[in-house]
Amino acid sequence: MAVERIDPVVSPLEPLELLDALTTGVILLDKNLCVLQANVAAQGLMAVGVNQARGRRLMDLMVDGQLFEDVLQRALVTGEVCQECELAVRTWASPREAQWVDATVTPLLSPAGEQRLLLEWVDAAPRTRLTRDQELRARLEGSRMMTRQLAHEIKNPLGGMRGAAQLLSRELTDPSLREYTGIIIKEADRLTTLVDSMSNPAGPPRKALTNVHEPCEHVRSLLIAEASREVEIERDYDPSLPEGFFDRDQIVQALLNLARNALQAVGSRGRIVLRTRTQTHAHIGLVRHRLVARIEVVDDGPGVPDSIRATLFYPLVTARPEGSGLGLAVSQELVTRNGGQIEFESEPGRTVFAILMPLEQPAMESGR
Repeated sequence: MAVERIDPVVSPLEPLELLDALTTGVILLDKNLCVLQANVAAQGLMAVGVNQARGRRLMDLMVDGQLFEDVLQRALVTGEVCQECELAVRTWASPREAQWVDATVTPLLSPAGEQRLLLEWVDAAPRTRLTRDQELRARLEGSRMMTRQLAHEIKNPLGGMRGAAQLLSRELTDPSLREYTGIIIKEADRLTTLVDSMSNPAGPPRKALTNVHEPCEHVRSLLIAEASREVEIERDYDPSLPEGFFDRDQIVQALLNLARNALQAVGSRGRIVLRTRTQTHAHIGLVRHRLVARIEVVDDGPGVPDSIRATLFYPLVTARPEGSGLGLAVSQELVTRNGGQIEFESEPGRTVFAILMPLEQPAMESGR
C-alpha cells in the first residue's frame, strides 16, 4: 500500500526577518556612507536603533570611525570586496568599551543603478581573546622555566654567603661587627624567600566548595586596615553568584596582590571597588565554561603604563621603583592553578583587574 507523502508547511521568511536571525551584523549603506538598513545584530553593535541610525553617516555613530571610513571608501573606489580584521568599534553610547570586529564590505547596485555598500560585521572578540590567552600562557610557561633556572643559580651563592656570614659571626668578638654579619644573614634569608616565591608561588591547589564572597570580604578587611581614610573601598557583589570549587587561600593571595596594587595606584586618595559577577558560556583559555565567576578589582588611579602592558604578568616587570614585579606574576600563577585566569583593562581613571574562575564542580561532586 503506497503511503502518501505530506510535505510540511513552511512559512517563507521575509528577507529582513532572515537578516535579523543572523548573529552577524549587516548594514546597508548608500554612496555617502549613510545607513539605509541594519539588522538586529548591527543595531546592537552600534548601540542605536535602525530608526535613529537611518540617514546618518555610519562614522557619526562612532567615537573614531576613520578606519571604517577608509575601508568603505576603498570599496567604493575600486568596486571590489574589501576586508579588514580586528577593527575597534567605539560607539558614542559606550565610548570606553571597544568591540573588536572583522569587517567585509561588498559593493552593490540598487535596482535603480545607485551605488550601495553591504557591510558585514563579525564579532572578533572570541578569536582575539583566544589568541591573547594562548600567547599569555605560552609566555607564562617560558617565564616560569626561566625563573626556576634563575632561582637555582641565585640560591646556591646565597647559601654560601649565609654560611660564611654565620662562621664569621662566631669568630667576631666585637658586637658592632657581629651586627653587620647579622644584616648579611637577614638579607640572604630575605633574598632566598623572594627567590622561592618567584620559582614556586604555592603548592598544588587544595580545592573545596567555597563562597566566592568570603575571600573577597577577607581581602577587603585587610585593605581597609592598610588604606588611608581618604581611600573609599566599596563592594558590589552579585548575591546570586553560586559557590565554586577552588583553593580559597590561593585565591585570597591572588586577590590580595591585585587589591594592594590598586591601593598603591590610588595613593592616599581614591576609590577601589571589589565587584563580583556571573558570566555564562565564557572561555578561559581554550576551554569554554558554562558558568564563570568574575571577581573584579576596580580603581580610579592613573592606569597601567603603555610601556609594560604587553609584559605586565612577567616576573620582575613593574612600573614602581620600589616594586618587586612579582605580585601579578604570582597572582596569575595561582589563579591558573585553579583553572582560571586574570584579565585587565586600563585607562586613566579606570583600571579593572578581573579574576575569572570556573564554577563547575568536579563530576564526583556534582553527581555527573
